[in-house]
Amino acid sequence: MIFKKQLAEALEQSLARVKEQGIMGQANLPEVAIEKPARPGHGDYASSLPLKLARLTGLKPMDVANAIVKNIAPMKDIEKISVAAPGFINFTLSKDWLTSEVDVICKAGESYGNIKLDDRAVQIEFVSGNPTGPLHVGHGRGAVLGSTLAHVLRAAGYKVSTEYYINDAGSQLEAFHRSLFARYQQALGKEAEVPANGYKGNYVLALAKEIIGAHGDKYLQMPQEEGIIEIGKLGIQMEMDQIKQDLKTLGVNFDEWFSEQSLFRSGQFDQTMQRLRDGGFIAERENATWFISSTLGDDRDNVLIRSDGTPTYFASDIAYHYNKFVDRKFDNVIDIWGADHQGHVLRMKVVMNALGINPDKLEIMICQLVTLRRGKELVKISKRSGDIITLRELLDEVGPDACRFVFLSRSADSQMDFDLELAIKQSADNPVYYVQYAHARISSILRNAEEKGIDFSQGDVSLLTSEPELTLVRSMARISEVIETVAMSRQPHHLPFYAQDLATVFHSFYKQCRVVSDDDSKSKARLKLVQAARLVLAKTLHLMGMAAPDKM
Repeated sequence: MIFKKQLAEALEQSLARVKEQGIMGQANLPEVAIEKPARPGHGDYASSLPLKLARLTGLKPMDVANAIVKNIAPMKDIEKISVAAPGFINFTLSKDWLTSEVDVICKAGESYGNIKLDDRAVQIEFVSGNPTGPLHVGHGRGAVLGSTLAHVLRAAGYKVSTEYYINDAGSQLEAFHRSLFARYQQALGKEAEVPANGYKGNYVLALAKEIIGAHGDKYLQMPQEEGIIEIGKLGIQMEMDQIKQDLKTLGVNFDEWFSEQSLFRSGQFDQTMQRLRDGGFIAERENATWFISSTLGDDRDNVLIRSDGTPTYFASDIAYHYNKFVDRKFDNVIDIWGADHQGHVLRMKVVMNALGINPDKLEIMICQLVTLRRGKELVKISKRSGDIITLRELLDEVGPDACRFVFLSRSADSQMDFDLELAIKQSADNPVYYVQYAHARISSILRNAEEKGIDFSQGDVSLLTSEPELTLVRSMARISEVIETVAMSRQPHHLPFYAQDLATVFHSFYKQCRVVSDDDSKSKARLKLVQAARLVLAKTLHLMGMAAPDKM
């Protein structure tokens, strides 16, 4: 249940009555915002509307607050509406509503908290790493953000499609092909040089050795150019297979894997360039083709097709987004990019205008860098290869759940320190362990009740009257608001904070309230409350793409 909207409407209606009474004069009404009180004892919701109105009208904030409260129509689920200095209106939920919500949660199961915020078709494109090497830690952060945002938007009613854009066209492919062939020759005892613009990472040599183990010197028996192309194709496929496996281990699945090459095979690229040309946004100069963006808000023009006839990454990206909006007709597109793409944002927004697409429909999230630490020690390179640390190595060391929780714990636009030691620590200091342990403890309580043959399905929730019990219900009931906040702000980091808060409230309830006692009726009521807590905590974990363990 989302009360914020109902309370805001009630305040607006009350304010209209107050204005009719001539108390407010002709002041324009500010936006009505509903927040959480600074202190829980002040109620469940609060509004600072009287303070805003006082500045507009010159009236005293407390007088404004009292006038508004006096004109609020009775609300069935609100027990108390009070005024607090210097000018707040506080709302307290009724105990009857809180206790009855336990039955609502148990009946709804993990669908509890889902809302109908919007039903637009939204595409989220994320990771999209080049298939010329393994995914690194930064890719992992983008993968977790994108997949979690997809879970939340679906829970908010959106039609969501997730996509990985495979950069399988362009000069980087040829450089990879030649690099792999050189390493293949070296591993077979032949002299060969990796191209100056090639891929020199140790993973290329490891890949070459793997190919030798499966195919021997097959590619040396071919004419050299043919061998380079064929081993390159195989290498790309092997890298893509590893990328898919790493993402699957991380709990990330895509609805679509979109090939950049398909833009050229289908004629989509030429069609998009022609549309820009027809609109007067293309010029030929310096033997290259340029996008003329200076008239649309960018401070410089950008090359689309180089003098050697090869398209730039920017040109392919234009065609790709034309495909998203015009061909596949997504209402909104969310791209999650790495920090190195920051400079690409403005020109993509500008080109949307040139294509006749509302640039507001394209949302671009920049995912900042991740620094790995082991305690106080900075971790820079892989122990295995001496190269960058791959996502696979991180998954092997700390596991997918710890990866997901830590990556979600900061907003995408914040740089992150990832403490490897803390991520695997089995104590309350580790928020991942702390939250999952709460679910395991709940499962243990319910398991013990089942072993004792206690049937709590008819438990009377009206018996849940103590503050620890009601505080737990309040915390559980917030999940729909968290889903709304994440969906509207596109900031999944609110989920791990909510999960920790819910776990803390449950642990506090458990310490203060004996669940199974000599009081049979109260035991059944509390077991039903515990069951509801398990459902909400499991939903929260699943929204984050994490497991909800029954034992730890």
